[in-house]
Amino acid sequence: MPDLPYLTEEHHQVREIVRDFAANEIKPIARDLDREHRFPWETVKQMGELGFMGAPWPDELGGAGMDYISYIILIEELAKVDASHAITVSAHTTLGTSPIVHFGTDEQKRTYVPLLASGQVLGGFGLTEPGAGSDAGGTKTFAEDRGDHFVLNGSKNFITHAGVGEIFVVTARTERNPPKRNAGITSFIITKDTVDLEKAQALGVGHTCDIPKTPGVRAGKQEEKMGWRASDTRELIFEDAVVPKENVLGEMGQGFVNFLKTLDSGRIGLGALSLGLAEGALQESLSYTSTRKQFERPVAAFQGVHFQLADMATEIQAARHLVYHAAWLFQNGHPHKKEAAMAKLYASETAMRATTVAVQLHGGYGYTTDYPVERMMRDAKVCEIGEGTSEIQRIVIARALLGDIIGWS
Repeated sequence: MPDLPYLTEEHHQVREIVRDFAANEIKPIARDLDREHRFPWETVKQMGELGFMGAPWPDELGGAGMDYISYIILIEELAKVDASHAITVSAHTTLGTSPIVHFGTDEQKRTYVPLLASGQVLGGFGLTEPGAGSDAGGTKTFAEDRGDHFVLNGSKNFITHAGVGEIFVVTARTERNPPKRNAGITSFIITKDTVDLEKAQALGVGHTCDIPKTPGVRAGKQEEKMGWRASDTRELIFEDAVVPKENVLGEMGQGFVNFLKTLDSGRIGLGALSLGLAEGALQESLSYTSTRKQFERPVAAFQGVHFQLADMATEIQAARHLVYHAAWLFQNGHPHKKEAAMAKLYASETAMRATTVAVQLHGGYGYTTDYPVERMMRDAKVCEIGEGTSEIQRIVIARALLGDIIGWS
């Protein structure tokens, strides 16, 4: 396949490193992790040691110093083998760490980012609430100003790493009756102990005593999910949580705006994850249909199969260009809201179509756990939901197209 114009020799080296790790360390255990709904602490530790957990952050903050496109390659290659590992890195890096890197004070960066970038602890992002999903401006969690600290009450749900993680960026209302519905929302850094404390201490990863924990913060029960089953997803609950003023992230009242900026880049990462899933499904389909015989011929010899494989490959190539174009725009400081939404929308829907076709091409075997395509199909569905549903992406794109015409900004 000809190289995309965005990729350098260094990018190819990153791809080979991640590809080898995924094939040798993740692929042999992915099925068992999914079946057991087990968080992969051992491979998370390895990914931290390889620099995966802090790929795009500078050396002075404990990161690997890679560029953003290298990070996107990392997510794509992990997702080809296991989406749970890919979302673990993506949610930790883009959602859990990047708001502190981009909006934090120098002291906040020095305190939290090295712990996150090294993979010593896991991070998360708390925006979604039981009554505020696509309508993120409907946040009900409230932070009451008590002088030198805030007291938070409320909850966030469907939070990646809510159980296993220790550092989170969350939103809460700091105004009772703001002039605009999306105003009066502020970001905070909160901390807690991992729920897997014994495991983390035994492995030497996942926990730190170097930062105080926020009183009144706890994780809810682990969600039983259709896909991403080796990824930790829970409710994050605040019960009179005491958050010091120095843990306000960014300016007061700018939490909603800053989180939308975070989601723009997050959507590129989820686009890369979706792309990887689709590519993995195509690779599995090529392998299976080339070796499986029906009517004394390889399945791949039939014209109907040709059409399905060709359509998969064409959509994947289109998704690659959308994802890497959006990543290039972000890396070079260009506006990318519309392009990120396009990449996420098209890649996620491509992943769903490609994995569904892969199951069909595998026939009855595709419906069993003997082959990874059934897991890939289950993993693909949430890509059309998380970090903004397909419907929300279409709204973002349409508003970008119509903004100057009808006054939307």
